[in-house]
Amino acid sequence: MALVREAAGLAAYHAGEWAEAIAELRASRRMGGGPGHLAILADCERALGRPERALEFARSPEAAQLSADQAVELRIVIAGARRDMGQLDAAVVALQGDDLDAKRRDPWSARLFYAYADNLAAAGRTEEAVQWFINAAEADVEEETDASERASELSGGAPAQFHVQVPTPPAPAKTEQPTEDTAAAADIATDKAEADTDEDKAEAADDSDAGDGAGDDDAVAEDVAVQDSGDTDDSDTDDGEKDDKNDNAS
Repeated sequence: MALVREAAGLAAYHAGEWAEAIAELRASRRMGGGPGHLAILADCERALGRPERALEFARSPEAAQLSADQAVELRIVIAGARRDMGQLDAAVVALQGDDLDAKRRDPWSARLFYAYADNLAAAGRTEEAVQWFINAAEADVEEETDASERASELSGGAPAQFHVQVPTPPAPAKTEQPTEDTAAAADIATDKAEADTDEDKAEAADDSDAGDGAGDDDAVAEDVAVQDSGDTDDSDTDDGEKDDKNDNAS
């Protein structure tokens, strides 16, 4: 009979029949003993708008008899009750414990991380909430939660684990294209160099012509000198012949 009442209570809970669920589960506890479904009972009290009664289940002796996963579920419900009462910081503290470790991968880690992130967001601690939603998404291998989407919504973009910094490749070295001024300057320099070369060639040609002219002048001067010397010799010969005739005449 205890099992039947328990099944009826769970069915009523999933159907949203909160009062009937409480009645059936309480009956099951009386018949079978044990801590029963404290988390579900506390959640039903929340649904009925009685968060203070939900807190009483956390203080009951049966709470110490819960298994690890059941204790986590009760903590999640108690945090919700604190939140219903406007005690946002107390809701965050209610979920803290040794198992609230991002490196843990217990069967309940994803749900615990998600609830913690949700209450952080409600308390206005957005950056921490984003990180814990990311932790929940990483722990949620079965993808039972929408932790990744919640992280994206709170961060205003893709979740942080997807923010990959792609290094920007260095810009290729720019080859300076000659501007019109640069090209004009280059042309002027080239023309000047060619003009200087032509001028040098002209000067060399003048020097060569000058040298040739000087040589010609020297040759002419030598010819004149030779000619003058020859004329002098002829004059001397004529004078000698005249003297000889005069002597003979005498």
